[in-house]
Amino acid sequence: MSTKRPRHASRGLDEQERQQVTNRLKRIEGQVRGIQRMVDENRYCVDILTQISAIHESLRKVSETLLREHLDHCVTSAVGSGDHRETQRIYDELADLFNKYAR
Repeated sequence: MSTKRPRHASRGLDEQERQQVTNRLKRIEGQVRGIQRMVDENRYCVDILTQISAIHESLRKVSETLLREHLDHCVTSAVGSGDHRETQRIYDELADLFNKYAR
């Protein structure tokens, strides 16, 4: 994880978004425990892989929500600040983030 700290603070998710993300993460946590049981029980590989695929999709949705928040607030704030260094930093941060997701 990056140790860089932005100069501006995120406003964070609104209450409804935060609750949705929290609920989704709790479901993901339960799904991971379920996969652990399936592996322990030597369940059919396709069934396990299907559950892993569902977790990937749930994590994608969490990422999408957080990325939208980051773009709506942090990126918009940095670009609108008029600070060239901050704008460049946020663009570099986005490029790194997109490269991680492209893997």
